[in-house]
Amino acid sequence: RRVAEQPVYGSPVAPQPDGDAVFVGAADAYVAVAAAHEAFLRFSTNTQERMAETIALQTGLLQQWAEKGDGYLFLPRTAVRTGQGDRNVEDSEPVPLSGPNRSEGFDARSKSGTVPRSLSFEQCQEFAAGAIGNVLGPTFAEIDSFPTRVRLPDGPLMLVDRILEIDGEPRSMTSGRVVTEHFVHEKRWYLDAGRIPTCIAVEAGQADLFLSGFLGIDFVTRGRAVYRLLDAVIAFHGPLPGVGDTIRYDIHIDQFFRQGDTHLFRFRFEGTVNGQPLLTMTEGCAGFFSDEDLASGKGVVQTALDRRPMPGKMPVDWKPLAPMRRETYTSKQIAALREGDLVAAFGEAFARLPLYSPMRLPGGMLRLVDRVTHLDPAGGRFGLGIIRAEADIHPDDWFLTCHFIDDMVMPGTLMYECCLHTLRIFLMRMGWVGDEGEVVCEPLPGVSSRLKCRGQVISSTKVAAYEVAIKEIGYGPDPFVIADALMYADGRPIVEMTNMSLRLTGLNQEKLEALWSDGVSAKREAIFDRERILAFAVGKPSEAFGEPYRVFDEERIIARLPGPPYQFLDRITRIDAEPWKMVGGGVIEAEYDVPPDDWYFAAQRAPQMPFSILLEIALQPCGWLAAYIGSALTSSTDLSFRNLGGSAVKHLPVGPDIGTLTTTVTITRVSSSGGMIIQHYDYTVRAAGREVYSGNTYFGFFAKEALANQVGLREIALYQPRNDEKASSCSGEYPREHPFPDSMLRMVDKITWYIPDGGPKRLGAIEGRIRVDPEAWFFKAHFHQDPVWPGSLGLESFLQVLRFLAAKRWDVSANELAAPALGRVHQWTYRGQVISRDAEVTVQAIVTEVDDTARRLTADGLLSVDGRIIYQMTGFSLQA
Repeated sequence: RRVAEQPVYGSPVAPQPDGDAVFVGAADAYVAVAAAHEAFLRFSTNTQERMAETIALQTGLLQQWAEKGDGYLFLPRTAVRTGQGDRNVEDSEPVPLSGPNRSEGFDARSKSGTVPRSLSFEQCQEFAAGAIGNVLGPTFAEIDSFPTRVRLPDGPLMLVDRILEIDGEPRSMTSGRVVTEHFVHEKRWYLDAGRIPTCIAVEAGQADLFLSGFLGIDFVTRGRAVYRLLDAVIAFHGPLPGVGDTIRYDIHIDQFFRQGDTHLFRFRFEGTVNGQPLLTMTEGCAGFFSDEDLASGKGVVQTALDRRPMPGKMPVDWKPLAPMRRETYTSKQIAALREGDLVAAFGEAFARLPLYSPMRLPGGMLRLVDRVTHLDPAGGRFGLGIIRAEADIHPDDWFLTCHFIDDMVMPGTLMYECCLHTLRIFLMRMGWVGDEGEVVCEPLPGVSSRLKCRGQVISSTKVAAYEVAIKEIGYGPDPFVIADALMYADGRPIVEMTNMSLRLTGLNQEKLEALWSDGVSAKREAIFDRERILAFAVGKPSEAFGEPYRVFDEERIIARLPGPPYQFLDRITRIDAEPWKMVGGGVIEAEYDVPPDDWYFAAQRAPQMPFSILLEIALQPCGWLAAYIGSALTSSTDLSFRNLGGSAVKHLPVGPDIGTLTTTVTITRVSSSGGMIIQHYDYTVRAAGREVYSGNTYFGFFAKEALANQVGLREIALYQPRNDEKASSCSGEYPREHPFPDSMLRMVDKITWYIPDGGPKRLGAIEGRIRVDPEAWFFKAHFHQDPVWPGSLGLESFLQVLRFLAAKRWDVSANELAAPALGRVHQWTYRGQVISRDAEVTVQAIVTEVDDTARRLTADGLLSVDGRIIYQMTGFSLQA
């Protein structure tokens, strides 16, 4: 893919040269610092360093959020039973630090008799597991002597981060209103494909429990009756929220009423994200029941009309994907689904699917299905399929012990999620699968689902069973399904769900049919594996490419790939190019498995891949293809390989869990003259089929003499601050503490000057410097027999001074800044190199565009070594 070029500050546009025009003055100009480097050999920093960085992270976040006066600090709280052994639930509960509607500390109680109209997280937590008198004051203190009372859930299921408003008359047993918030952050225990699950999105609107207590229900029941949900109608109106979203719930109790001796209330709520509708819960009804009431309940009673067969709905051109039959699945097979092993779960029919990391059934605390006892693809009331699954219930299951601490019962919303997971198993077996991270399972907007609870799962329950019947299926364009479900406790029907919906966002009919088409090949094996790639990088080239390259084993020197820890190429899986023929048109596919704990994530001190590493992942396959087509054999002189420039766009963020990155490289044209070779490439980096990074680049092969005569980028000068700017500029050491990079990735030693409103456009300017250390690790890794400072790390130095300026401008943490910003074209030009005998590198960033609303800035830059300007950067953007 070609990306439009943009002008660069300080000079005319620097386009990619065409054909032989590239060689005009090339001997002294095309000496760019290389674009090839490697990964820290699956390096993990030691435990002591990790602990220090973690402490620094928490301290920095604490100070940052406290200064903002708005935010949450997430701290570990409890250990829970997941069904796979006990474990701590890290960061499952947010503790508000400061700001409106928050207490000054846990002792901020209503001792004066005044009932509060907002609550902090600590007070919500106290309402869940402590004394109500500590929260609502002396007026309510008597309730703490009752055997039970209405509570919020405890532990990981307490999802009310704060209560913003409480409207209504305390103890009035009339109507009331409460407004709450729940924040989805990256360490929530429940995340599924980076989103909040359906059941948690509904459960987080749980403060009707608090409101019923505030309005006085405990003074009526006096601890002799407990809360149970009876009915609710739930409709979603948008996608499930993801990390960084805050859900606001506006909850109403409309009235209390009685049926005999039972007290009930009607309630409803709306959930919004950024002011946009997320979900509504209507026709809500809950009641308070004695032990005798609960024991004598009849469960869900279905009439003959409820069970009579009805035709299901499906497209007239419906095409089954995977062959299906009646089946059962053991606990081992269901466990395989949690590991993404579709073959172990469903058999060899799934073996040929070209999936790198197949989507998974949720596990951990959301392990809700143990086995499938029945699947019939043509069964059920609607004839479109039925599935029945089971789960073993244990007295110490986490959802019992926290819901509620004095009245253990499985939440109705979690029962709903159990049925959704059962439905997901059916859909996966049907062939609706994709790569992990590609697919989000979420409700179909606008469909109203009804939940009817007429029984309970408690600590004495042995087995819960879920029966789901498909009633409608189709594409819209996302694959979707609507089903009815019935849940059983030890054989007794207790919960009925009608019009339960699920769509698989990220898939469509075309993708699924292509996935299952007869022509699809099996997942490709490595044609060149890591061992052969390493041989080319740091060993004997003949062990990588065979006899033609044996001359480079000892007699001659060949241009190499980077070696560890700056190698980011694991295997070559596709080659559509002729070996030893240096012509355009060849295509290869390379893969790199991103280790979640690799050195560069720790060095970056942020959960995002440094740009320099992403660039290397894109460019290193170009170097491999150059070797495969025999470039080095076209010259009797030993040549070095240097990147000269490129233009690209980043499409998706890259975090530790991105999985496998696949880079497709096409060599588009080749020119050679005067002993030099110029090669142009297009590339696209993908993860699970989604574009991550794409662009074009060009490289040159140069003799040592040409590199020694570098003159850099002429007719360009570094920016010189005006006299008024010098008076307002600041300087100092580049930050060495979190969240700025650690020593391994820090490419700036000091800030020479920075001027918040400086530069030609008076939008900001900054300059930094770093001494060249001849013993730096990257000289050894890049390249074997030809040490040179990686060009990508030069770009990293530019982004680091830009991060510094942006962090000062918006008072944000440097690791909150995405670089480059998504969807923005950026360009680089190299016309020189930094080698170990050089003395000092200077880098400048000049801001060209600022969007304070989006918190995005764009800048151009220059990099010089010992007075020679050798790099030019254009259009790089950062965004908070």
